[in-house]
Amino acid sequence: MKNFIFHRKAPAEDGGIRNMDHETGVKLLQYFMLCVLLVLCFILPGEGVKKGAKESAQQYVRQELQENDSGGNPGMQGSSGQNAGQENGGNRGISTENLAGSGNAAGEEEKSGQGSTAGGEEKSGQGSAAGEEESSGKEIPAGQKGTIVIDAGHGGDDPGMIGPSGINEKVLNLVYAEKLKGLLEAQGYRIVMTRETEDGLYDEDQSNKKAQDMERRVKIIEENSPLLTVSIHQNSYPDASVSGPQVFYFQHSVEAEKLAASIQNAMNTELEIERPRTHKGNTSYYILKRSSSVTVIVECGFLTNPQEEEKLQEEEYQNQVAQAICDGVLAYLEKASQV
Repeated sequence: MKNFIFHRKAPAEDGGIRNMDHETGVKLLQYFMLCVLLVLCFILPGEGVKKGAKESAQQYVRQELQENDSGGNPGMQGSSGQNAGQENGGNRGISTENLAGSGNAAGEEEKSGQGSTAGGEEKSGQGSAAGEEESSGKEIPAGQKGTIVIDAGHGGDDPGMIGPSGINEKVLNLVYAEKLKGLLEAQGYRIVMTRETEDGLYDEDQSNKKAQDMERRVKIIEENSPLLTVSIHQNSYPDASVSGPQVFYFQHSVEAEKLAASIQNAMNTELEIERPRTHKGNTSYYILKRSSSVTVIVECGFLTNPQEEEKLQEEEYQNQVAQAICDGVLAYLEKASQV
């Protein structure tokens, strides 16, 4: 009988132990979930998350208190446990919604708030700067690439060569100089003109006006320290059949020779000169030997040739000549920048 009672009790006690193990596991799981919610409360960002986590944690506490108040009745505990599981599952659902809501809200804030602001600042800052640089590449501000001096030869009492039709060299020189100025400015260069009117660069009471005029031209060049200087002239020769543009440079200047060759080649090619001339070194021209700048003299054509004199007065041809000089200058500068 004792053995029977013992054997009857053993399963009950074992069952009790098993029940205790199950209850302990459930409580441990509940406390674990409670800890997780408390951790979420302090770790996850967003007011909505904190509020949802706190509400879930408070609900858990209330459920635990209710279960403790219901006593040790397994049925009640099972019922309470089941209800707690349902309620807690509901709270977890709310908490999940809060997480999703707060998370999305936080994400939206990051995108529309700080994220968008940062993006906006980045776009309006670096992006705009990049945009400005790009647009400045299309429309280069004048002077950004450096200074070039353009010298319109002669002026005032010095008309230069006078052609068969009566056209003065000083007038044509200024026309070509102004056209060249516009082309080079469009490429981003600062242009300094030695003269912008038909007047010379001398004082009226000066005894040697020509000498003062030339000295002042050189002074303008030296004061501006240009990348290069182009002096515009028209040529002459006793033989009226001689024609075509020609570029002169200071014979002892390697860079001036390169510039002269570049301009001469552009003019011969673009103007389709039938009998192309070659660039020529010189040691006597004042502006060439006195200037420290890379300087050339461009003789656009011969006013002593009636056909060429007429052509030199045509605007279309003037534009072509100015463009050829400009292209020669740009080609030289491009090569010089690669050295």
